[in-house]
Amino acid sequence: MESRYIGLMSGTSLDGIDAALIRVDADNTVHFEHSISAPLSPKLRSDILQLCGTSHEEIELLGRTDREIGRVFANAALQLCESAKLKPADITAIGSHGQTVRHRPPNTDRHHEHAFTLQIGDPNTISELSGITTIADFRRRDIAAAGQGAPLVPAFHAAAFRSEAEDRVILNIGGMANISLVKQNGGVEGFDTGPGNVLMDSWINARMQRDFDRDGDWAASGRINTALLQHFLQAPYYSQTGPKSTGREQFNMLTIEESLAYFPPIAPADVQATLLELTARTICDAIENASTDLAPVFICGGGSANLALRSRISTLLSKRVVSDTNQLGIPPDWVEAVAFAWLAKQTLNHLPGNVPAVTGANGPRILGAIYLA
Repeated sequence: MESRYIGLMSGTSLDGIDAALIRVDADNTVHFEHSISAPLSPKLRSDILQLCGTSHEEIELLGRTDREIGRVFANAALQLCESAKLKPADITAIGSHGQTVRHRPPNTDRHHEHAFTLQIGDPNTISELSGITTIADFRRRDIAAAGQGAPLVPAFHAAAFRSEAEDRVILNIGGMANISLVKQNGGVEGFDTGPGNVLMDSWINARMQRDFDRDGDWAASGRINTALLQHFLQAPYYSQTGPKSTGREQFNMLTIEESLAYFPPIAPADVQATLLELTARTICDAIENASTDLAPVFICGGGSANLALRSRISTLLSKRVVSDTNQLGIPPDWVEAVAFAWLAKQTLNHLPGNVPAVTGANGPRILGAIYLA
């Protein structure tokens, strides 16, 4: 018997809510059926960014924003149903990633007992307003089991994109970037490589009041500053081995400003060009180290639309075939939202959603909490 699930995703880039509809057949085959993107209001985006740092009356702001994100997520799910000509009753469940406002995974400075991750977007509100059972809070069970809590998408990548003929690298470029090495034998490895869009978006927003660098045109107009690039590359995160994950706590506007303080003034376009090179270089170094057999690379996430970044990645990985997940049946912009729809299915069927080899958790775990309609 077939069933349908909605996945809701708002990532580190804060470029809107992705809502994706999937159909799961009786043989567990996943079919991407429909999608919409819903904007975040400037006020809500500003409140989220404030919570990602430190703010006055933070608990009050957290409570209000948690409810507001729940409302806009519920509305996105209902808009998706209307667009797909379905009723809420036709949907088995929503899988909501929520909005990450703090990610403090276990690392060399923090033991797992003190690690935590926090995604807001009240699932009670989503379930109440949409009338659809909602599964949310996927990451914290993995953290409780001594894992990183992220990335969680490799489990879905392995389920949806595995080939018996070849290993494959799935590269997701959101605010942060992560890779999944999906092996022919069903094994999967993966980790966050570091910044995806986040540093480029932060810089163009600060200097040109634009949310992102369309097609990477501004970066393409500048020249890479080699000394600045080498300074960026000294960040300890890049030399750490997996399991590892990261977020705005490590890569943000302060990261750029602190580095620029060591240098004479650099033209803003040259800084952007250097940030693009940093993103491409750290992604490609991670791929080359994780996959030594020239497995093809399939890109997904918002960064797949940055033509300059894609071109640079293809150049750095010139011995590999580099394309995107359109080739595998799911458009690049919707892979993460589809993944959380799939994770909702896993939870309802009492199946694990994490990959211990990726997150470092003590074992497979059923993720998320269920909020019944």
